[in-house]
Amino acid sequence: MEVKKWKPVIEGLLFASGEQGITAKHLSKILEIPEWQVENLLIELKDDLKNEDRGIMVMQSHEVYHLTTKPEHSDYYKKMMETPKTSRMSQAALETLAIIAYQQPITRTEIEEIRGVKSDRPVQTLLARSLIEEAGRRDSVGRPVLFSTTKEFLTYFGLTSLDELPPLPEDPDEFEQEADMFFERFEME
Repeated sequence: MEVKKWKPVIEGLLFASGEQGITAKHLSKILEIPEWQVENLLIELKDDLKNEDRGIMVMQSHEVYHLTTKPEHSDYYKKMMETPKTSRMSQAALETLAIIAYQQPITRTEIEEIRGVKSDRPVQTLLARSLIEEAGRRDSVGRPVLFSTTKEFLTYFGLTSLDELPPLPEDPDEFEQEADMFFERFEME
């Protein structure tokens, strides 16, 4: 692959690495090119993104690179955070929220065992919307984080306590139908 073609790949990898970021050394291993070449491409990418018509930039903190928004646009980001969200919650987020509401405190691994799929994104969505929070750590191997619902959860769903949640039916299929009906009333539109 031509050297020029590596820049968009690096940009994508920076985006995919999210808040965690990625080192030049790790990029070098992924791309199977020398680390010095990755560093040169990162410098070029930084220069490309400095252009006024771009909304992101490459930031380096110690040896970790991140994609981040430009500080000169901060007023707009603040407005976005202050504006009520209008997006709907995904089915995965609603399922995860129901599991946490009924089984709290619960670890991500326990959620995934119940759902049968990874639940990283739904948990992050619920944390971002302040519907769940970290509630300590389980006293077991690895000390996994425990999640529980928040006061915002209760307020959002018009509950004064968790005791007001509908009772769980004996039949799992019936539970799924009742949970769907309950949470559908409150999906964000």
